[in-house]
Amino acid sequence: MPDLPLSRRDLFTGALGAGAFFLLPRVARAELGPEMLGPEEAFSFDSLKELARNLAGESFTPMRVADAPTLERIDYDAHGAIRFREDRALWGGTQDRAPVHFFYPGRYFKEPVHIYALEGGMAREVRFSNDLFEIPEDNPARQLDGTEGFAGFSVQDPEQRADWMAFLGASYWRTAGYSGQFGLSARGLALDTAIADGPEEFPRFTRFWVESQPEGAFIAHALLESPRATGAYRITSHRRHDGVVQDIEAQVFLRDGVERLGIAPLTSMFWFGKHNQHVSPDWRPEVHDSDGLEIHLGTGERLWRPLNNPPQATANSFQAQSPTGFGLMQRERNFSEYLDDGVFYEKRASAWIEPQGDWGDGTVTLIELPTDDEIHDNIVAFWTPAQAAEAGSEFDFAYRLSWVEDTPVAPEAARYTACRIGAGGVPGQPRPEGVVKVVCDLEPRGFEGLEPDPEKLLPMVTTSRGEVSLRAAYPVVGADYWRAIFDLDFSGLPPGDDTPVDLRVYVDNDGTAMTETLVLQLFPSQLRDLLEAST
Repeated sequence: MPDLPLSRRDLFTGALGAGAFFLLPRVARAELGPEMLGPEEAFSFDSLKELARNLAGESFTPMRVADAPTLERIDYDAHGAIRFREDRALWGGTQDRAPVHFFYPGRYFKEPVHIYALEGGMAREVRFSNDLFEIPEDNPARQLDGTEGFAGFSVQDPEQRADWMAFLGASYWRTAGYSGQFGLSARGLALDTAIADGPEEFPRFTRFWVESQPEGAFIAHALLESPRATGAYRITSHRRHDGVVQDIEAQVFLRDGVERLGIAPLTSMFWFGKHNQHVSPDWRPEVHDSDGLEIHLGTGERLWRPLNNPPQATANSFQAQSPTGFGLMQRERNFSEYLDDGVFYEKRASAWIEPQGDWGDGTVTLIELPTDDEIHDNIVAFWTPAQAAEAGSEFDFAYRLSWVEDTPVAPEAARYTACRIGAGGVPGQPRPEGVVKVVCDLEPRGFEGLEPDPEKLLPMVTTSRGEVSLRAAYPVVGADYWRAIFDLDFSGLPPGDDTPVDLRVYVDNDGTAMTETLVLQLFPSQLRDLLEAST
């Protein structure tokens, strides 16, 4: 993550302003005048790919930043006080196109982004001007001189006048998803995220060519640039009743080698949930934008990995040949599990990646960073191809990104809905030291009509460390779901060794898998803290 005084989450939310969360007052329809647009020039996605290819053959040239001292003075508060003028929206005067607003540059968005309006294969650059913004008299932005571009842009609903998509910072973008709320983010590319040998590199979308089709798609073409990579992107967005669906085509060129290449990266926040409430003093039961990573392997197996707030940065890779999908999901949808009537975490969108074409061999990589607050994005997930990311290599990929409530693929087996961890042992008997009980709730799908059978119907558990005992699976009395439980004895692990315990769990009925596979990672130090807190 970038080493900034404020989190990217704060900056994104502040820049979106009130319009991202409730409807803006109606204003007379007007739009950006032709005097604010540059001369026409031909554009195509093929020409963008050729541009990215040619730039990859040249040395990287950092973007020129004009009047950096003034930009430095436009801090979080000053930036948040600047508002785009409603009557200057690109396509704001139309009834059937999504209007575009622009973000002002500032301390955290110094490098300019050039944005072009695209119609009929002809592009015209939108010229930056303070006249496009409402700027308070005492705001340092009034002294800005020579800036050549914006920080990013947002897209509005033409009727409701509320933001539903935004591109801001590096190669980040977000959509409001199915519920009209912003949550997790997508990125164009991730380079060397959470590796030991050096800092992460954050490629930037430096130029956009945007097209708002009448009563149809919104298309954003983007040029990606960084010291080690260039790329050409086409992001076609469709709003539907159940969320936002984006078809993404990209061609990436590497100037230099990359140790960990991240394709289709997603970024989210997980502070605490049902299985690790003890890590936080917060009064709420759960705080997260996503609660798990779901992976559909090419073999047909489906994995569910509850997210962690680990004691140290961790990277886990899940081998996958030709995966059919993966995503950061928010499965818990009950307000009572969050109790936050300010941010409504139960309404956060899930983001689901569906590869278009065969992605071949590779891994789904999950990065988890420790956090002590909800303001920090600490979760990253992406695809890492098996192909070596060497200097001069090219990567072509296409995928569908759905911002929805749930996985847009019908479940084939029962899914896990909750996992909780507490003291192990048998109720009414002395609690054994160094033993926890893992309790996982399941959808009833496929269990209809079954009765508990301790000989045939059991959770099958494998563990990398410790010992498993007291396995059972049964329907919960008075509720419409099943439960799988078992004890994990980690008492024999060395006290100073915090190597995680990796568990794989599925419920088996006489040789038939009844559930998806739960992949759970537990840290001995956190388990000890949990048991100490419960005594």
